[in-house]
Parts: sequence; C-alpha cells; structure tokens
Amino acid sequence: MLLRGVLLAVQALQLAGALDLPAGSCAFEENTCGFDSVLQFQPWFLNEEGHYIYVDTSFAKQGEKAVLLSSDLQAEEWSCLRLVYQITASSRFPSDTSRLNLYVRFEDESFDRLLWSAKEPSDSWLIASLDLQNSSKKFKILIEGVLGQGNTASIALFEIKMTTGYCIECDFEENHLCGFVNRWNPNVNWFVGGGNIRNSPSILPQDHTFKNELGHYMYVDSVYVKHFQEVAQLISPMTTAPMSGCLSFYYQLQQGNDNIFSLYTRDGAGLYEEIWKMDKPGNGVWNLAEVEFSAPYPMEVIFEVAFNGPKGGYVALDDISFSPVHCQNQTELPFSAMEASCNFEEDLCNFYQDKEGPGWTRVKVKPNMYRAGDHTSGIGYYLLANTKFTSQPGYIGRLYGPSLPGNLQYCLRFYYAIYGFLKMSDTLAVYIFEENHVVQEKIWSVLESPRGVWMQAEITFKKPMPTKVVFMSLCKSFWDCGLVALDDITVQLGSCSSPEGLPPPPGECTFEQDECAFTQERRNRSSWHRRRGETPTSYTGPKGDHTTGVGYYMYIEASHMVYGQKAHLLSWPLRGVTGKHCLTFFYHMYGAGTGLLSVYLKRAGDSEESLLWRRRGEQSISWLRALIEYSCESQHQVIFEAIRGVSIRSDIAIDDVKFQAGPCSEMEDMTQQSSGYSEDLNEIEF
Repeated sequence: MLLRGVLLAVQALQLAGALDLPAGSCAFEENTCGFDSVLQFQPWFLNEEGHYIYVDTSFAKQGEKAVLLSSDLQAEEWSCLRLVYQITASSRFPSDTSRLNLYVRFEDESFDRLLWSAKEPSDSWLIASLDLQNSSKKFKILIEGVLGQGNTASIALFEIKMTTGYCIECDFEENHLCGFVNRWNPNVNWFVGGGNIRNSPSILPQDHTFKNELGHYMYVDSVYVKHFQEVAQLISPMTTAPMSGCLSFYYQLQQGNDNIFSLYTRDGAGLYEEIWKMDKPGNGVWNLAEVEFSAPYPMEVIFEVAFNGPKGGYVALDDISFSPVHCQNQTELPFSAMEASCNFEEDLCNFYQDKEGPGWTRVKVKPNMYRAGDHTSGIGYYLLANTKFTSQPGYIGRLYGPSLPGNLQYCLRFYYAIYGFLKMSDTLAVYIFEENHVVQEKIWSVLESPRGVWMQAEITFKKPMPTKVVFMSLCKSFWDCGLVALDDITVQLGSCSSPEGLPPPPGECTFEQDECAFTQERRNRSSWHRRRGETPTSYTGPKGDHTTGVGYYMYIEASHMVYGQKAHLLSWPLRGVTGKHCLTFFYHMYGAGTGLLSVYLKRAGDSEESLLWRRRGEQSISWLRALIEYSCESQHQVIFEAIRGVSIRSDIAIDDVKFQAGPCSEMEDMTQQSSGYSEDLNEIEF
C-alpha cells in the first residue's frame, strides 16, 4: 500500500559511501544505523527489501506518532543534513495529510527545537536540505511522523545523510544534485553534463571537479530555444540558518554567446534580487566567480540564463562553494543590523540628536501604580520626548539612527507609548532621510492607540541609496502637549511580514496564537484565561499585553473568584538535563487587592512542588520581567500559581514566557538595577 515512488533519481545516495556513512547518516539497507524508534510511540518499520523505513495506517491510527531518535551527534563544523522522504495521502482525504517533523535535541536544553516540517504529499521521493550551525554542544536528531486520515496514508524515509559543509554547496557528482532543482521550461532546461553523457549537439567541456569526462556539472544549451529571452533557472535549496560570506562557483560559456547569465536570491515571499551578472564574453575555459552573499533569513540562490536566440551556445556550472569569510574583492565590511538596534539600557547606542535642547531624554522611573516603567524589563531605561515641558508650538524632537546601506530590505520594529495628548495623530512619526538630508519621506506615524500602553510598530522599507531612520516627536501647540516614550528599537534584514515559517521554539510562548503547550488541571471561571485588551474590572490588570500592546496574555479574573482561591497553569513536561536553566517571563500585578503569584517546580513522580519564585501584593502598573534560575536533572513541569487577593481588584497576568538553557546572564544586572538608582537619573512624573 505504500507508494514506492521513483528510486532511480536517488539510488546513488546509497551506493556512494554506503559502507562508510558519516555519523548521523543512514541508507536503511540492513538496519537503522543507530536511529531507534522511541518506545512510547508507534515504531518505524524497515522495508523487507531494504531501501527505506516507513510508518503507515496498516499499523497505526490517524493522529498517532512514530518517533525516530538518533544517537549522540556533534557538529563542530557547519554541517548539512539531507533527508530523502515521501509522504502519501489517501485519495479519499487529500486535505488531511500526514506530517513529517524534524527536531534537534541539544544536550543542555529541556525542550526540542523544530528545524523543519513538511506535509505535502508526493508520488515520488523528495529531498530536504537543512543547515546545522557549528556548535560544541552534543545533540540528537529526532524525526517525528504524524499520520493523516485514510487507510493509505504513509510516511517513508529513504535516506538521512549528514555531511560537513553548507547545503548550498554542490559539485554535482551525486545524482541527487545536492537538492538543486530545475524550474521546468519546455524548451530550455538545466541538465547534468559529463560522465560520458552526450545528449547535446554542442561540444560540452570536461567537468571542473575532476578535470575529466567522468566528472559531472550542470549545463543549459540554447539549441532548442524557440522564443526571445527564454529563461532556464537552477534553484538551490532554501537556507535554513543565517549565513554570510563569499559564494563562489565556476562557470563556462561558449565563445560568441548570445545570452545573459545572472545570479539571484529569492526569499520566502518570492522577492528576487540580482547579486551577480556575467559581464565578460565567454572564453571557453572555466572561470571563477566570487559573490558576496548574505542570507540572514531563509532564501534560495537561483542561477538563471536568458537566451536571446538559438545561437546562444551553452552555459556550464560546477563546484559551487561557500566560505563564511568575505570575498577577496570585498573592500567594505558588510552591514550588521545589530548596529541599528538599541534597548537604551546602557546608553543611546548609535542613535543621536541633531541639536542641543529638550529633545529625546534617556530616563528611568521607579515603577509603581502611578508610573509606567520601560518596555525591556519594567525597571530599566527608555527614551522620552519631553514635549510636555516645551513652550514653543511646533516643537520637533529628532532622533537619528545610524546609516543603513542602500538596496537592502529592512524590518524596523520599536515600542512606543503616548501620554497626555488630546489629539494623538502625528505626535510620533518615522521618516527616512537620505544621507544628504535633502530628501525625506514619512514611512509611519501614530494615529490612535491606547494611551499609556507600550505598543509595537513594524515597518518594512527598502531604498536604493544609504538612508537613516529618524524618529520625530511633534508638539503642535502649547495647549496640546504630552509625553512620547520610545524603547527597544530593532532593525533586521528582510520583510516584517515574511511568510509564516516555523513556529517559535517550544521553550517560548507569547500566547498570540493559543496557550502553546500550557495546560490546566481544570477549566472554569476561576481558571487562567487568555485575553487581549483591558481586563473587565477597573483599577486592576493590564491595559494591553507585553508582546505588542494589542495581543494576548494569560490572567486570572478576580471577580470570578473568592479570596484565597487558586489557579494553576502547568507547562509542558520538560526534559531533565544537567546544568542550569533560565526561565524568564513578564508579570503584571496591579490593583489594591492583588494577591499572590508563585512559580513552582514539580518533578515527575514527586507529590510535592518546590517554590522557585514569588511576588505578593501590588507591584506596578507596568509589566515587569522575572528571571528564575534553577536546575533539574529529571523530567519536570513549571507551574504558575495565582491566588486571588482580598478584593476584586486582584487581577494577575503573565506574558512572554521563555525557557533557555544555561544560567540567567542578566540576573546580576537586574539585581543592580532594582537595588538603587544613580543620582544623575531623570525621573519623570506622568
């Protein structure tokens, strides 16, 4: 019942190095090479004739899982993990397909990180290429198959292969072509050349790798071109980890050619960007090209040849490689988006103002029920435009960011809060200034939003010339002034609204989509509730969530509870590991009758919980950050317990929970911040 697919395109995977596969690899010929089925789930079966392992609905029901776990692995150098797989769906239930997930389990983390997921059914074998960044940590590969509906649903694995190097590299000597694919065109396509293949009227070269006729390369020929500017594209696997450096390859063009050979990148949203074009005529030998390549987010590389007619000759390509150092012809260091980001905890970073005076001031306030703290931690620094104290109408405060190179797409995110203005529109705006400061363009301005709430703004922009981001605060008149606060500015390469990729690591939860893997022993009016906006009772609870200001958080509604009643929110089971863990989250405890918020650790098999952290009574009108450092070498859960206080003004909320491996590096800094305030501090009354 399992579709066999087309094996011919990938059989060389087993033949080449089958006797000496690298660690983390398996061809599933006679055994599973140390990849073992996890006992508490359905088993994977080895096909009697070899070649693959599988799980299907002959042995398991819809929704059941089969989990395969590798032995301990290590990738001290950058590695590429290739997975040859097939998912088949029942013809009766084509929409309810099976899913194949691949996780990485690091030795010091209590949760697994989802690296890749697929659910598209296919009648042939598919190849997934996954970059594994170099790390000194030991890890395991966990492969999870979840069966879909129907009696013919199945998942099969043909091979797993982990090799040193980058997935974008290829010498085209193996038949799987490193996961590169040809975009089909009826007239012109990329083909495998070499290896005594003679399927073209053109006289093709020897390959570059071995310098003989037995080696292989890719080529595209114009002999079948029918139309002007016919295009052939060879598309690399999508990158799965941030990388930056020098991409090099060898190419050869037939002399006197009539074609255009270019190299593009394409992101997940389908946005193309040309990064190289052949600018010299062909000379019949292999030429080296070096291109500065940066992939801070997932993208493909596309080798494209556009022919102007049937006399364009051929273009050959071989030995694509990547180095994390920059190309020799690169004179300027590449731009780092971190240079344009700042949380203002230490200083203004690379931001500055254009003149002296009451512009943007770096401030810090002691949070209590009347004063809001910063967005980063609730007790740190942020920027405040002191327009409330400005006497002249039309006052403008400008804050300049560092120079951003042109012709790159940027995602700008920041948090802002507005206080006191009668009319909020244009009290804060973001402009793009060209380097000569002659041309300016407004790309964002505040309209209406809740007052006194930290709100997130996201802006995607791209300009051909170097630019600077400028935050401008405007006081329109003496009678309508207020305060504008700014914090946590980040700049990233790419679009803010890129297509939905992998979910966040299971160690993080913002409650934006759901409650993640948190559970409750019982659900009723006195349980934890997921909510957005203000809580129903006045003078208690947050005005908005911590993540975006308009998103979701978890809270207890005190008016539904009696004094001393408890609500428990339990984390998913966390794996015990050696070393320290760091749990961070934001909590909101505002209201005259606020009760108790506690965090407990419950070890598997123990009836008692141990207290990790506790806060009692009203803490602040702001979201405050908590950091908890703990150790546990056995499976465990973390429990958030909220106890209702003496009155209905006792709402308690949490948001942005994050589990991290290792100690809380900021613990000492946070202690210093909360223990005292420097004398030169600006304290602002709201």
